[in-house]
Amino acid sequence: MTSIRRMTAAATVAALGAAVWWRRNPSACPYGQRHVLELPRPGITVARLLAALEPLAGERILEVGPGTGHYTLPVAEAVGAGGRVDAFDLQPEMLALVARRAKDRGLGNVVTQQGDARSLAYPEASFDAAFLVTVLGEIPDQDAALRELRRVLKPGGRLVVGEIALDPHLVTAGSLRRKGAAAGLRLVARRGSPLAFFARLEAG
Repeated sequence: MTSIRRMTAAATVAALGAAVWWRRNPSACPYGQRHVLELPRPGITVARLLAALEPLAGERILEVGPGTGHYTLPVAEAVGAGGRVDAFDLQPEMLALVARRAKDRGLGNVVTQQGDARSLAYPEASFDAAFLVTVLGEIPDQDAALRELRRVLKPGGRLVVGEIALDPHLVTAGSLRRKGAAAGLRLVARRGSPLAFFARLEAG
């Protein structure tokens, strides 16, 4: 029994150590671990994202860090053939996967672009809305990313940020409010609990 307790304690310490390391060294989920992005995410479901984002037919919407396309494809369906979803990611492999899944679902309105969220490859006021789910905390300079998101949003455009406490890179609602305000984005609503939520900000 003592050896089991020691092993359990060692595993707990290792897990905590890994969480601290990930917190201090933000980075994107590697393509080789993409399966974890398909696990259930209570509190930040697709339905809750759509309720917070309110995508409209014909809109152009940006997603930063689409991962496997879990949220990308439902949003693309919501904006319809007359709209467009731009999936922007640091990892070409993730973007290739999103493009394949969009094609398999018959969606021709998903456009992928590789790049760094701290310097978005789009002109000012390009998008009606933008969203990122459990991604902001992975970006080494969150302030720069939020400024870029504000730049590419149209006046009055909306930004939805999803966070969950299980993520070692969690950005709290309070932190998001402060960072968003500094970037010219006003927090107007939050859906969910402090442990799992979608926050909606709007460009001033």
